[in-house]
Amino acid sequence: MCGIVAWYSPAGRDLLDTGREMLGRIVHRGPDDSGEAFVGRRTWLGHNRLSIVGLEDGAQPLDGPRGWAMVCNGEIYNDAQLRETLPHYRFGTGSDNESALALITMHGPGVLDRLQGMWALCAATPDGRFVAARDRIGIKPLHWAKTGNAVLFASELRAFPVAVQRDVETFPPGCWWTPEEGLVRFAEAVTAAAINPEETERRTREVLVDSVRRHLMADVEVGVFLSGGLDSSIVAAVAVQEYARRGLQLKTFSVGTADSPDLTAAREVAAFLGTDHHEAVFDAAQAIAALDDVIASVESFDAGLIRSAVPNWFLAELASRHVKAVLTGEGADELFAGYGYYHERHRAPGALRRELVRTVSLLHGLNLQRCDRVTMAHGLEARVPFLDTAVVTHAMSLPDEVKVLGPDGIEKTHLRRAFTGWLPGSVLWRRKAEFGTGSGAQDLLTPYWESRITDADLAANRTAQVRSKEELAYYRAFRRALPEIRPRSVLTRFAVA
Repeated sequence: MCGIVAWYSPAGRDLLDTGREMLGRIVHRGPDDSGEAFVGRRTWLGHNRLSIVGLEDGAQPLDGPRGWAMVCNGEIYNDAQLRETLPHYRFGTGSDNESALALITMHGPGVLDRLQGMWALCAATPDGRFVAARDRIGIKPLHWAKTGNAVLFASELRAFPVAVQRDVETFPPGCWWTPEEGLVRFAEAVTAAAINPEETERRTREVLVDSVRRHLMADVEVGVFLSGGLDSSIVAAVAVQEYARRGLQLKTFSVGTADSPDLTAAREVAAFLGTDHHEAVFDAAQAIAALDDVIASVESFDAGLIRSAVPNWFLAELASRHVKAVLTGEGADELFAGYGYYHERHRAPGALRRELVRTVSLLHGLNLQRCDRVTMAHGLEARVPFLDTAVVTHAMSLPDEVKVLGPDGIEKTHLRRAFTGWLPGSVLWRRKAEFGTGSGAQDLLTPYWESRITDADLAANRTAQVRSKEELAYYRAFRRALPEIRPRSVLTRFAVA
């Protein structure tokens, strides 16, 4: 895991200082090492490294045949399988990222759909060839700016100089770009394969167990963010078994205000599973004090996103003192219809599936952006096993009737039945509570801004995207951090504030 910066410019080496300054602004993403390289006369690549896999020989930029060089942010979970299919490529490191470089150098960017994992990359050759690409869902971030003859790339908005910020856009997931061919889509966020309805629960369990095990791939210890909800509890239950097989005890991490529902439920799960459990407890003063840092890191002012990012900030801070990577439950609600509005507004035939596809495709600008930014701000890698390609493909193959509410109105009954016996019944059948609510953050933040921003302040605001007093406060902090960024070019929004 890391932060990457790159520029491509036919004018030559005129952006060296700019590239180095950009890399310096996101050093928090990779505190273990930093590397850079000119590739020919047109490209510069920069990399800040958080060492997770290939600790001794995984420094970047990585070198390949015929002068190829690459920087990559992410993890390739099928690296071992890919290496077996590339017997003629001479791998020089133990870095899982090298399999991405091998595919590009041997077959070109058109085969990047073979990568299973979370990643964003830039690669180049001395003769002027250049490729930028991002995973199919956008789990790992990438932004770009076309300015004059140059194109700049970076993992975070804050990396870009103020003079360039108005040109910055989000690099679309599932796409690659070259100067010759422009932007090309190589994969959709959601695909589906046929499945026998009688096998659904068994297959759901098998595909998730396999994904969690692969996401534990690391040369360092991996923990789990445990909210006490269904999704993270399932991840923890599978990870506990895998770690026990290795003779290890899993570390889990929870966050909330004192006596918040999430903390209570997480303690119950941790005790049931026998994890080495750690808690972060925060109050109103701490939440308010952290807001500027949180908003600058998340690079958004969406109220729902910030309310969930605040507890995530304290959680990441805690976990980073114990591990270098964590698994989370992100994506399960979008795959298995965990939010109430899915069932209230999308009851027509085919409507639920269409909405699930839409929201999965938007995750890169909402929950995944929050998840990536708050963890990387603390030098911590977050992994999302529910959004593994195999899991997404399976979940989207399930018919709508599998995902509708159960007889008692509870959501995700299919997922709950698939993991019967893996968790305490009180948690397995605990109703959905959004993270910002269950952790107690919403009860602290929303009333605070309602009492401090007046109706006149909100009425005087000329930014149409601001929808509430709370959001106005977050927008002001967003502007302090990113004064020239155009929100419509880089932000995804929840439907309500």
